[in-house]
Amino acid sequence: MNGSRRQVLAGTFALGCSALAKGVFAQDAWPSKPIRFISAGAPGGGSDIFVRVLETRLKDKLGQNLFIENHPGAGGMTAAAVANSARPDGYTFFISNVATNGIGVSLYRKPTFDPKKDLPPVARIATFSNALAIRSDRGINSVADLVAYLRANPKKGFFGSAGSGTSSHLSSLLFGQRIGVELTHVPYKGTAANLNALLAGEVLFSMDNLPLYTQHAKAGTLKLLAVTRNVRSPGNPDLPTMQEAGIKDFDISSWYGISAATGTPQAIIDRMGLEIVNGLADPSVVSKIRDIGADPAPLGPQAYAAFINSEIQKWMPLVKSSGAIVD
Repeated sequence: MNGSRRQVLAGTFALGCSALAKGVFAQDAWPSKPIRFISAGAPGGGSDIFVRVLETRLKDKLGQNLFIENHPGAGGMTAAAVANSARPDGYTFFISNVATNGIGVSLYRKPTFDPKKDLPPVARIATFSNALAIRSDRGINSVADLVAYLRANPKKGFFGSAGSGTSSHLSSLLFGQRIGVELTHVPYKGTAANLNALLAGEVLFSMDNLPLYTQHAKAGTLKLLAVTRNVRSPGNPDLPTMQEAGIKDFDISSWYGISAATGTPQAIIDRMGLEIVNGLADPSVVSKIRDIGADPAPLGPQAYAAFINSEIQKWMPLVKSSGAIVD
């Protein structure tokens, strides 16, 4: 080997070592700037709530500010696409949820990400029921009242959802199937927009995330008729389940967690996952989550990945039977 070739190879090796050292240093120093969380909902919606609950603790542990970037639309797939195309430098995370990671991959013929290789799971945060909600001034005080009204007035059976293919959409679709009434779906861009439509009287009812409705039910503007899980909510023990209210074979729950931008280093995923799981053991965080009608449900990266896979299999038959497949 001649001297000039040795110099070229030595220089290349040195550059490689330098780049590797910088990469390791950068990872060890993570995080060194604010961290963004891509939300599939509008500001103030369900996607934002659980990050806000953990925000103070994560800021203390990571030493950086957090900010939420909202990209509502397409049942969460718009936000998923943004996260999927982000730089994998450890500073972009996605607020994953049942709509995008459990339902969407079956709903869309061409989903914006592949759950088997994209948006790696970081941690599950919480699980909760959806709730059947209606404006208090409607004079409907039970599921039986609503069923009787819908059967007598099927053309007034408008229900809102957070978007096509979300759990709020499929919950109400299943409800209509169970009572034998063809209901009219009105999709909105996220849970916050769906809530506003319900409050404004644009739709008759909605079956969306229970935490979204809690304060409005306490204020008396909304009437909660039932929860969609097959067990009662610990925070709302007097609220019956849909099955208790006479709707057979009804058991739907929702969840939120955090996933990372595609290609994020595993060490960063593990660190963020650890901080979230540890944060969910903090009594003050647990109390805040339960106050809004949800249950802390911590899972680390591997367990969350297995859970998401099980959710995809669970929702696939319902999505196909709904006829709601989107091109």
